[in-house]
Amino acid sequence: MATGGVTRWTGREIALLREALRMDGEEFAAKVGISHRQLKNWEGRGATISPRPSNQAALDTLHSTAPLAAQWRFAQMLTEHAAVGHDERTEELLRRDPRTVRHPVDGKVMALVEEGIYLSGAGNSSVWLNEFRIDVYPTTNLDYEGFVRATGHKPPQHWPTGGRCPSGLRDHPVVWVTWHDANAYAHWAGKALPTARQWEKAARGPKGRAYPWGEEPTAAKCNTAESGIGSTTPVARYQSGVSPYGVQDLCGNVWEWCSTPGTDGPDRYQLKGSAFSSPFERAAPALENAANSSMKDNDTGFRCISPT
Repeated sequence: MATGGVTRWTGREIALLREALRMDGEEFAAKVGISHRQLKNWEGRGATISPRPSNQAALDTLHSTAPLAAQWRFAQMLTEHAAVGHDERTEELLRRDPRTVRHPVDGKVMALVEEGIYLSGAGNSSVWLNEFRIDVYPTTNLDYEGFVRATGHKPPQHWPTGGRCPSGLRDHPVVWVTWHDANAYAHWAGKALPTARQWEKAARGPKGRAYPWGEEPTAAKCNTAESGIGSTTPVARYQSGVSPYGVQDLCGNVWEWCSTPGTDGPDRYQLKGSAFSSPFERAAPALENAANSSMKDNDTGFRCISPT
């Protein structure tokens, strides 16, 4: 008999079971005895929703009576998802760092950036910012899939037909997203895109480090063009590049959209952090960059903030 059963169903496991059974939403909902709208709500809320006992029993039955091949697919997807969603380092961070919490909508771990002055920009001007929380890691393809499933938002162009993120890229930052896409995700999650100053403070700390890890321009601590990788990497790969607030992957990998308008023309927004496609010299958090809000590329993503 195939393994892969669950002791408690949440929207996250339900979405995986539907995929394993290769059913569309309406067919799956009918099998469970619920409306298609209810199913979309479950899948959209992910691990934050747990159906009532009668629905849990229906899901148990649907799983146990599924064809053996579907049960094996489900077991494999559960294993893959656990590897991405429950990274041991992330769980350790939640246990040991009282500044971190898991967001109730998208499930992302967020770090606290305390209120106060920080040294901002190339001139290290003293700037006061109120307290906020910021995602420890950029928004991944798996994170973005939850948003797409909940809202029907158009998936990125590099995803295969069907609106599911590529299994090999689940823990990579989502790319091919415009500023409007990033802002829509933030709104759905009850968050916001960071201002350029919030992003910079999360990266540099209150004392204005040149880089998240310190003053040394160490290209090996992030995924920029010098790495020779030529593509995105898992968001937890460069642990030594962590900022004073415990925020990861701020330099390199992908440019990150901010909510601050650009200063070089209308309908443009600032980007921070550089990317795998750019030289390390562009990665310093104090530097400015901007792009049109409709721009999307294979090296541009985002992360979110929320008030405390």
